[in-house]
Amino acid sequence: MASAAEGDVGAVAELATVLRWGFQDLSLNKLATSLGASEQALRLIISIFLGYPLALFYRHYLFYKDSYLIHLFHTFTGLSIAYYNFGNQLYHSLLCVVLQFLILRLMGRTITAVLTTFCFQMAYLLAGYYYTATGNYDIKWTMPHCVLTLKLIGLAIDYYDGGKDQKSLSSEQQKYAIRHVPSLLEVAGFSYFYGAFLVGPQFSVNHYMKLVQGQLTDLPGKIPNSTIPALRRLSLGLIYLVGYTLLSQYITEDYLLTDDYENHSFWFRCLYMLVWGKVVLYKYVACWLVTEGVCILTGLGFHGLDELGRAKWDTCANMKVWLFETDPRFTGTIASFNINTNAWVARYFFKRLKFLGNKQLSQGLSLLFLSLWHGLHSGYLVCFQMEFLIVIVERQAASLIQDSPALSSLASVRVLQPLYYLAQQTIHWLFMGYSMTAFCLFTWDKWLKVYKSVYFLGHVFFLSLLFILPYVRKAMVPRKEKLKKME
Repeated sequence: MASAAEGDVGAVAELATVLRWGFQDLSLNKLATSLGASEQALRLIISIFLGYPLALFYRHYLFYKDSYLIHLFHTFTGLSIAYYNFGNQLYHSLLCVVLQFLILRLMGRTITAVLTTFCFQMAYLLAGYYYTATGNYDIKWTMPHCVLTLKLIGLAIDYYDGGKDQKSLSSEQQKYAIRHVPSLLEVAGFSYFYGAFLVGPQFSVNHYMKLVQGQLTDLPGKIPNSTIPALRRLSLGLIYLVGYTLLSQYITEDYLLTDDYENHSFWFRCLYMLVWGKVVLYKYVACWLVTEGVCILTGLGFHGLDELGRAKWDTCANMKVWLFETDPRFTGTIASFNINTNAWVARYFFKRLKFLGNKQLSQGLSLLFLSLWHGLHSGYLVCFQMEFLIVIVERQAASLIQDSPALSSLASVRVLQPLYYLAQQTIHWLFMGYSMTAFCLFTWDKWLKVYKSVYFLGHVFFLSLLFILPYVRKAMVPRKEKLKKME
């Protein structure tokens, strides 16, 4: 008994040393200035990287320990990270977690609990956006709170599904339905897990409980053999982080608002928007890859074995890097970027709107929800409106090429494939940059100024195609093909 107690004391002492090292002031303001970043951004990066020593501590001292110790560890470390980044404003997340627990306990597995959760958590987040909003991107308590909001809404829906007859649920709903009654400690551990508290990814309570129970390992009875896969994602994240740090000194959204940008030629303005649209996404890619590595190291990223018996570690993957870099379609970027958030919206919002009987309406409402979830600035709404428009046009164009014999044969000419690919990628990233302009500049006076400088090219191009493509289809798709498609 004495040796076990001494071991626990030693483990706590080691954890305290890790946290002390991570939370020291290290002249952060000076260091941030030298790196061309804000102190808050540097605190965020330090907190994300701090997940690795915390994950190592968890692997070696807590992996097969009692559940309550693991929940306490996740809660304590998550709250410490919240305090380090946002000070006393951590009470916002703590209040929402405690109230969410009370909603589940007092209202039970009812639709009232789901609706109350959705309305309260979204209202709290939107109120936070309203009272803290500025014209710039600031790292404040609302950043991790938007991640927490989805977690808690998903928790309420899964808890509601857990009270239904399994036969009435889809296979996906059965997988995520919560059959037990979560304790406050479980809800807190799930909410504050250090590997996902700040920037995601999203994961379910059931998956989190598998981690706590020691089930997420490729070596039953042992800690997961996930160090190498975690280091791969960390290395890739570091490459993107260094790339973004170097490039963002010269390619910034602020330049889009300058007279110098406006005085350049139209083609230069388009080219700059194209390159900037690619570079600006790298900061998100870097953060998600680094946090994915933390999740893999703990075991949370474990996704079973493939057909050859090799472990898969992609449960918490928020990026498909190869697809992101090589796919020339907008739908490819959507499928490769912020994967777990998109999956959450599909699972808990889009599919739950099936009763509307209109897929495009459900998709439009889902994108409206996403824009509000990001914030109250008009730029978010414009960005997701452009995404909706672009995806519709892209699908129409793909269907036209597939069904038209002339266009299909032209598209299959091998010698022209590199030219097609280059043209697609140019269009793809130009209008991705066009959409991201509104997303990153936030307020209507800023993004409107930039859109005017390129003559609203994105809106003109895709709205024109939206009206023209049906007539092109009538002219180029034989009637037999149309009838076959209808059948």
